[in-house]
Amino acid sequence: MSGHDIRSANRPDPDQVLVDIADYVCNAKIDSDLAFETAHYCLMDTLACGFQALDYPACTKLLGPVVPGATLPGGARVPGTSYELDPVLGAFNIGAMIRWLDFNDTWLAAEWGHPSDNLGGILATADYLSRKARAEGGKPLKMQDVLTAMIKAHEIQGVLALENSFNRVGLDHVLLVRVASAAVVTRMLGGSREQVINAVSNAWIDGCALRTYRHAPNTGSRKSWAAGDATSRAVRLALITMTGEMGYPSALTAKTWGYYDVLFKGKAFSLPQAFGSYVMENILFKISYPAEFHAQTAVEAAMTLHPLVKNRLEDIERVVIETQEPGVRIIDKTGPLDNPADRDHCIQYMAAIPMIFGRLTAADYEDKVAKDPRIDALRDKMQVTENKQYTKDYFDPKKRYIGNAIQVYFKDGSSTDRVAVDFPIGHRERRGEGIPVLKKKFETSISGKLAKGQWTELAAICADRKKLAATDVDDFMALLVK
Repeated sequence: MSGHDIRSANRPDPDQVLVDIADYVCNAKIDSDLAFETAHYCLMDTLACGFQALDYPACTKLLGPVVPGATLPGGARVPGTSYELDPVLGAFNIGAMIRWLDFNDTWLAAEWGHPSDNLGGILATADYLSRKARAEGGKPLKMQDVLTAMIKAHEIQGVLALENSFNRVGLDHVLLVRVASAAVVTRMLGGSREQVINAVSNAWIDGCALRTYRHAPNTGSRKSWAAGDATSRAVRLALITMTGEMGYPSALTAKTWGYYDVLFKGKAFSLPQAFGSYVMENILFKISYPAEFHAQTAVEAAMTLHPLVKNRLEDIERVVIETQEPGVRIIDKTGPLDNPADRDHCIQYMAAIPMIFGRLTAADYEDKVAKDPRIDALRDKMQVTENKQYTKDYFDPKKRYIGNAIQVYFKDGSSTDRVAVDFPIGHRERRGEGIPVLKKKFETSISGKLAKGQWTELAAICADRKKLAATDVDDFMALLVK
């Protein structure tokens, strides 16, 4: 923490965390082919998630202008729609779509989150800047610029999450989206090192959303648009900064009034490694199931058990689920589940659906499915316990496993085998198995929502890394809208 005299008006040098972020965004050259390859797939996966969300009125009712008619011809376009908006609102729209179904990528450490949430701000800003440049006779941005910004946003959010637990003090991880998006978007707008520092300082000063909307008894749909709100706010802060608005150099360390003293119990952040491309290279994809990531392997285990238990549900005495400590703390939930947001953060519900039906889709969190009495009856028989080895492997930076195991015991004294899955299909160690599934997710999510010619061209571009990287952003976005 800073020893700065609270009475002194002398402005200190910027906090080191602000400097490190700005230096990385402004100066770092990303030369990892693996990072760019993964970012390519991350873009496809994230767009797939957004297009899937268009099937849900709870999401689409939030899209478009805040008031009817408040559009911006030549502005940022919203995939799957005809909306053209200012980049601030465009970022909210895209961000809300991406996160709505809890199906985009995940980063798990002391803090967790979904770094592809930053694509809301990145893509809206890139489209706006590209269309503006073309209209003024300039050169639009390339998709390579978008991929680079994605890698850097992933890295900022993910490295800040490695050893700093915001959830432990009741704060929500979407703060890290706001910080990462503010940094990369300010740079995209042409911001200098000093301006990036100023924008990021304002992002920290905004404080944090509470995690209230993620936990019983208040779990609700805000968790589906909170990241869209964060990346949108980041674009707003970046634009304000570019007008010459000032920053706050000791936003983190200021005695009494800084982030550390006000919101982090006086503790300074730990950054165990320099910013590079580690996070994108090791990102976790949610490919098969729209489930909170701590339960992904539980869903895989439950799917394996489905043929063994589907006709013996009434014979079940108990179901034992072993998970990691964060899984116990975040998604072990008993009692009535009020809404889809409640259900997709309940490990018992996410295991019950595949055991009963042999599937888990976004529609399975809706009331129509949830009213089946077999689901709650099976949930009531479930015991969730921490497996300490799973917890250890979860925090091991060389593993980042997310293990779960399920075993079913019957009233006659028999039982199934204990089905254990150490890491899900979206893990880096299963990339060879996962990428074909990711590509299929991309196709099935988007192809039916675009004109045939649009989809054919989009699919061809996304099948060729060099072609995608060289594509103008505004041309790419034109393939995504109605």
